[in-house]
Amino acid sequence: MQKLVAVTGATGFIGNRLISKLVNEGWQIIALSRSKRNNTKSIQWVHGDLNNRTALAELTQDASAVIHCAGAVRGCSFDDFVHTNVTGTKNLLDIVIQHNNHPRFLLISSLAARQPELSWYSKSKILAEQEVISNSASLAWTIFRPTAVYGPGDKELKPLFKATRNGLLPVVGKLNNRFGLIHVDDLIRAIQLWLDSEKPCNGIFELDDGTPNGYSFESLANLAQEVWKRPVRCIMIPHFLIQNIAVLNLWLARLLRYSPMLTPGKVNELQHHDWVCDNKPLIRALPGWQPSIHLYESLPRIV
Repeated sequence: MQKLVAVTGATGFIGNRLISKLVNEGWQIIALSRSKRNNTKSIQWVHGDLNNRTALAELTQDASAVIHCAGAVRGCSFDDFVHTNVTGTKNLLDIVIQHNNHPRFLLISSLAARQPELSWYSKSKILAEQEVISNSASLAWTIFRPTAVYGPGDKELKPLFKATRNGLLPVVGKLNNRFGLIHVDDLIRAIQLWLDSEKPCNGIFELDDGTPNGYSFESLANLAQEVWKRPVRCIMIPHFLIQNIAVLNLWLARLLRYSPMLTPGKVNELQHHDWVCDNKPLIRALPGWQPSIHLYESLPRIV
């Protein structure tokens, strides 16, 4: 197999870690960037975005595989998410299926797509997945739905983990809500095995770290207590408070023109009772993949 892989979202948390690992494995990378970057021996940068079809054609022309990591996680409206997550994915697919080499296609989606009614983000992710599936007659495709991803370079979960070191764990929702976590390197290992696999594995696959029944806020606090050797208290944030803060943040974002993370939809996601994955289908599809990094051992290094 020609070891050239095209990557979108290569400057983000997951994408940046991914291309570093792939370079170490001997892959040649061609990556999309909205800002101009200098090429290296192993990485060729294409200046453009998901709306630039000329850049997308250059990105994917000679690639044997396309890994689509780019996506919007912040926005003031549903259209903000559709623009990148749905239309951007469609633009990329339109270009990919025109190539004679028919590169394989991997979409890094999100477990949020399982509950599209919760938020603009989650709805945009399921619509992006549907764009991929609608082209299933023209390309070999796979969709990964990781749960919350953490690790070196993560800016979303790190503040939560840092709070536990100070003895506090903010809780949005109920104490016994269940959620999964996955270290970025376990996700990347799955991507590497997907690239190395000669057998197509079309389908949608969930990923977390394999903790039975996931985590609850109580179990996360207990784990943090073991790591930090000090009490960690769960601090319940009232629904009306976090909801009002989210509404105010959205209003200010529209007024001041910034992209908010905390919105009413994000509150719905945070309060959902079940974000636990089932790894078995992916383990069957990619023999050799098992999540191996657990929060207990990685929490000190993250914080």
